[in-house]
Amino acid sequence: MRFNEFFVGQVFKTKSIRITKESITSFAAEFDPQYMHLDEDKAKQGVFNGIIASGIQTIAVSFKLWVETGSYGDDVIAGTAMNNLKFIKPVYPDDELHTIVEVIAVQEKKNETGLVTVLLSTFNDKDERVFEGDLSVLVKQ
Repeated sequence: MRFNEFFVGQVFKTKSIRITKESITSFAAEFDPQYMHLDEDKAKQGVFNGIIASGIQTIAVSFKLWVETGSYGDDVIAGTAMNNLKFIKPVYPDDELHTIVEVIAVQEKKNETGLVTVLLSTFNDKDERVFEGDLSVLVKQ
């Protein structure tokens, strides 16, 4: 979609994706090697009572789901900011995640571009919000 096709209040819903224990440990081994993502025995003794996904993985999955809607298409130029990131509930193995995306701001820029800011709200299969954050991208007009 081009910039002028986005409007404040517009809402998109993504498909769902299941987060496996293997994806959690694989991601964490490379990008966030902390015990709560890798060591099942130690994680069971912690406050989450088991392995949880990295917040960074949750951001990546939320963004992936949004991009896969195809809403930006080839009109996206680049991301410019992520703000107000909140990890609300842990993501556990076998959680099914989906993201609700709401356009919260549009701003026309120079050179036939515009800035689109969306609120990503990610939910598990119990319809509990697990993540929320604002994402701004530059889009062709």
